[in-house]
Amino acid sequence: MEPVKIGIIGGSGLYQMPGLSDIEERTIETPFGSPSDAIVIGTLSGVRVAFLARHGRGHRHMPGELNYRANIFALKTLGVERVISVSACGSLREDYAPGHIVVPDQLFDYTKGKRPASFFGNGIVVHISVAEPFCTDLSADLLAAVRRTGAIVHAGGKFITIEGPRFSTKAESHLFRQWGLDIIGMTACPEAFLAREAEMCYATMAHVTDYDVWHEAEEPVTVEMIIRVLNQNTAIAQQALAELVKDLAEKPRTCTCGSALANAIVTTPEMVPNTIRRSLAPLIGRYLPYSP
Repeated sequence: MEPVKIGIIGGSGLYQMPGLSDIEERTIETPFGSPSDAIVIGTLSGVRVAFLARHGRGHRHMPGELNYRANIFALKTLGVERVISVSACGSLREDYAPGHIVVPDQLFDYTKGKRPASFFGNGIVVHISVAEPFCTDLSADLLAAVRRTGAIVHAGGKFITIEGPRFSTKAESHLFRQWGLDIIGMTACPEAFLAREAEMCYATMAHVTDYDVWHEAEEPVTVEMIIRVLNQNTAIAQQALAELVKDLAEKPRTCTCGSALANAIVTTPEMVPNTIRRSLAPLIGRYLPYSP
């Protein structure tokens, strides 16, 4: 099977974009269960791309219910090397206004520890580096693609992930601003960390839909606000993605994302059970081969 090297995680509108052809669906089961939905594979700008609706078609899964491990693992089995996340976010600063786009460079995990955040454990210990949680190369390429659409886009930002599904209280929102955070959402963690464990490049196109609840001159965030801005920005996201995949088609990876596990597996190799080696082969097969 020809590998699909680019994956896009976002809303279902992304794989209904003009110019997408040769569409097929793949239902993939993983050692961690089922992904949010079937993966849609199509040709965009002459490049085969895998699309996954993060919350499932029809938006059926809440942020804390998402099977992040299955989503990333399923993309890995297709051969995906680069993942572009498209998501909504709230702004924690005046100059990141609704309708703008942010390509963040840092993450702050404020989830409650309920979301499985690693593929590993149960006989294999891995400690990856996420000092730079987003791939700097892919983020730069994404930023350039969004700029070519003419949209207002900000380079860099500290992105906090809250547990949800509720929105922030004003006390929380003001505290996050005091901490120096820039944008807020509910799904970046552990998605970005799992992508690093899977040795994938990962970058986010975050669409600012609101000012969370801190802004005294603006209405607090509502679902209606989010949907309205996302609908307005759909064409921008589609155009940017079409430009980006064309840029990436013949561009080799030169970052360190593709070797994130090289020095991260600390368990003595002979102590790793063959059953784990087999089930996690797409992730660790190059380091710890398994016996049939």
